[in-house]
Amino acid sequence: MKLLHLSDLHLGKRVNEFNMLDDQAYILRQILAVADEEQPEAVLIAGDVYDKSVPSAEAMQLFERFLYGLVRRRLQVFVISGNHDAPERLSFASRLIDASGVHLSPVYAGAVAPIPLADAYGDVCIYMLPFLKPAHVRRFFPDAEIASYTDALRTAVGAMGIDPRRRNVLITHQFVTGAARSDSEDISVGGADNVDAAVFDGFDYVALGHIHGPQNIGGSERLRYCGTPLKYSFSEAGHTKSVTVVTLAEKGSVAVRTVPLTPRHDLREVRGSYAQLTAKANYEGTATDDYLRITLTDEEEIPDAMGKLRVIYPNLMKLGYDNTRTRAAAAPGAAADVERKTPLELLCEFYEMQNGQAPSEEQARYCAKLIETIWEGKP
Repeated sequence: MKLLHLSDLHLGKRVNEFNMLDDQAYILRQILAVADEEQPEAVLIAGDVYDKSVPSAEAMQLFERFLYGLVRRRLQVFVISGNHDAPERLSFASRLIDASGVHLSPVYAGAVAPIPLADAYGDVCIYMLPFLKPAHVRRFFPDAEIASYTDALRTAVGAMGIDPRRRNVLITHQFVTGAARSDSEDISVGGADNVDAAVFDGFDYVALGHIHGPQNIGGSERLRYCGTPLKYSFSEAGHTKSVTVVTLAEKGSVAVRTVPLTPRHDLREVRGSYAQLTAKANYEGTATDDYLRITLTDEEEIPDAMGKLRVIYPNLMKLGYDNTRTRAAAAPGAAADVERKTPLELLCEFYEMQNGQAPSEEQARYCAKLIETIWEGKP
């Protein structure tokens, strides 16, 4: 059985105030072309369909067109909600459209029933587990000890009653320990959203969403993030975006490969002096309409550099300088790396600055627990 694994479409997303909807429509058409070429039995969409819990009408219309394209190809489609989605909205009318082959994960209520697909080797049971926080699971298992995300997922998976003799596939949207993050993802407090990979040992393949860079977890193709279909931050500039193709044969046999996706506009980083970047010989023949972050190496700031450079590079998103002055300002411990640090790390640094010593392990644990309580209260 062949499956296409997608995730983190983030429809309606704006990157540095640039609306990505046309780029998203372009890449979804390309994914439909991949489906035509690969002829899978099913498409798995592992959460973060939208970028906001209340998506725009345009984003919803785009997703509806994409689903219709998949249904016209007689594909089974499985969709779960991610941390950016509102599960109640995403699952609306799910029972009505289930007969069309589009299966939307319902709001989590303590039980997850598999949807079986069949091939020459027997059944493949598809389990859909939307993004969960510990508080979501505690509600339905009040007697279980659930102090962490790993506890929550272990409890939820344990309640599924998986038959180990069958081939089992899980679609879920979580941060599995060891995954490499990107700047465009939500960062939890001190890694509190980590889920131990051992929780998923009962599955033949786990279609993961949430992490934007395509990667296997623990060196195994069995646990995989397919990544986003588009680059959503400059930390992803070096990524090769793709669709993951999963082939299941007999029990225990899983093969994974990727089909690269080519965006309408790439997202790139460019570096050089103003004179170099505006010399026709240097930019002629290149994709000047790509989304760019330009770093100028001039020692003196160029007046209205952004406006002047956008004449040549209309989709210039960010402009910065790398020179003697900026390197001095970005010395170790400066604010330049604040965005990469977790709230707990920032709090501990502030505590040390105020008190002349780092917080104790007990204080750090207390702060982590307190911040996690606040984090769980986020929508």
